[in-house]
Parts: sequence; structure tokens; C-alpha cells
Amino acid sequence: MATAPPTLDRAPSPAAATPQDSILRPQAAALEAVEDVLYGSVAGVVGKYIEYPFDTVKVRLQSQPNTLPLRYTGPLDCFSQSIRADGFLGLYRGISAPLVGAALENSSLFFFERIGRDLVCASGYLPQDKPLPLSALWFTGAFSGAFTSLVLTPVELVKCKIQVPAAVEGKAPPPLRPISVVKDIYRHHGLRGFFHGGIGTLIREAGGGAAWFGTKATISRMFLDRRAQTATTFEEREELLAKPLPLWQQAFAGACAGMSYNFLFFPADTIKSRMQTAPIGQSVQSQTFLSEGISLWKQHGLRGMYRGCGITVMRSAPSSAFIFMVFDGLKTYFPLG
Repeated sequence: MATAPPTLDRAPSPAAATPQDSILRPQAAALEAVEDVLYGSVAGVVGKYIEYPFDTVKVRLQSQPNTLPLRYTGPLDCFSQSIRADGFLGLYRGISAPLVGAALENSSLFFFERIGRDLVCASGYLPQDKPLPLSALWFTGAFSGAFTSLVLTPVELVKCKIQVPAAVEGKAPPPLRPISVVKDIYRHHGLRGFFHGGIGTLIREAGGGAAWFGTKATISRMFLDRRAQTATTFEEREELLAKPLPLWQQAFAGACAGMSYNFLFFPADTIKSRMQTAPIGQSVQSQTFLSEGISLWKQHGLRGMYRGCGITVMRSAPSSAFIFMVFDGLKTYFPLG
């Protein structure tokens, strides 16, 4: 994280706590939770507007059928065909559901990551007045992503159905609305249908969450350590460590975090997208994560698993940089407490 180390990886010191601190701590924790949800939602919406056209292209590349020839030869061809067919605004088709999803995803990620850090401290893993090691921060990222996947799976299912609607009798697919898609999914598949592709989302979010928060913390720690080396006294070192990172360092750490999140577990996202773009009403009983992965591997190999990866990693750099910058900036300059 780009804010001062105490907000990222330090726990409150019980030795320094006073009775008044103990009384206020539940209120402070509640305000921290509200900040995580509110500022995480704002950051997520900003990031989603930046990345959504690239995400639409990514999903369309991922969801191409196994049969050859492929409809799109690559990202640029997909962009070109999509703009010719629907105009540039067509790349924003179905953004209302993803905006809700982005708000839910990012608020959940930051909220559950904080809970993960609190649990690590409460477990006695290390003294509460010591900074959490990077290994613990990678764990809290995975913890956060695992819980966030439960929130995100239904939202991404609706998003994928809208981004890649099924053609009807060879005609151009009609535009879909989130409410109508939700009704159709429930009518054909019930509540369970909203969690189709959940295993892929879980793998992507748990692994990706670890990479996202872990990479951000690792690079931020590297910048802070380099800054601390210039100090000549202990007091000066603590003062330097307490200052937020410069804007460009925040952006660089956030961009690296986004790229690692998307690249490392991209195959899980590809399989998930293929599962979630199946036509509504089609039987999905036999369409498991494993069977879909085997089918894709047999047809296209490793290259098929990473179809659309380049454009995804490219769009994740500015998006993730802005998400962390907005979140950290709001937490630093507009605290609720």
C-alpha cells in the first residue's frame, strides 16, 4: 500500500493503549471498515471506467468457440470488429453491472484484507507492535480474494452474459439488460446458477489477491527501505517511513500489482469466462471447471489459456495504479475518524 507503513502493516501497540483508547477502539475499527467499503467502492468505479473496453475485448477473445477458424485474430482485430459493429460505446455494453461489481469487488478486497491482517495479529503470529512481514501480507491478500470471490461470481456471470450475448438463429444478438439476464438465469438455473464458474473466480481472486496486495506491499516496502537508508538517526528514519510515497512510486507499485494479479492466474479467468458465456438455458451440469479446462487445452494448448492476456495485462496497469492511488489518497487526506 502507498500510505504510511502504520496503515499498511503495523498493528496497534497494546502497551501504548490507554483506557480511553480501549473505549474508542471499536468505534475506530468501525470507521476503518466504513472507509474501506466507501473508498474502495469509489476507487473500483474509477478503475472500471478505465479498463472496461479492454475487458470487453478480453472476454470476447476468451469466449471464442473451440472450432476453427477463430472469429478474432487478436486484440486489435477484436477492437476493430467490435467498433464497426456497435461503435465505440458498444465496448461499454453492460457496464452498469460491472460498475456495481467493481464497487463490490474493491470494497470487499480492502475490507477483507484488513480483517485478514487483524486475524493474523490476533493469532499471536507476532507481537502486535511489530510490522507484518511480507509473507503475512501475501496471505492476507489471498484471504481477501477468497471471500471476495463469493461476492464477485454472480456479478461477473451477468457481466459476461451481456458482453458476449448468444446469437439467435444466426441473427445478430439482441442487446441485453442486467435485470433481464438476472431473471433468465434464475428461471433456468435457480440460485445455484448464479455461482456457475465460481471455482475459476475463487482461484483467480485468491491467487490474484495474494499477488495484488503482496506485490503492492513488496514494491512499496522496497521504496520505503531505500528512503530509510538516507536517514542518519533513528528518529529521522521513523519520520521518513511515516511519510506517504510520492505519487509516481504509488502509481508504479499499483501498476505492477495489477499486472501480476492478471498474468499469474489468467488461465483460471479464461476457463471461467468460457463457462459464464454459455447461452442461458443450456445445460451446464457437465460444464465443470476441470472439463472446460481440459477441452480448451486439447484444442488450443497453453496459448488458448492465455488468449486475451496481453490486452488484460496492459489495461490492468493504469487501472490498478488509479485504484490504489484513489484509495490511498482518500484514506490519507479524507479520514473519517
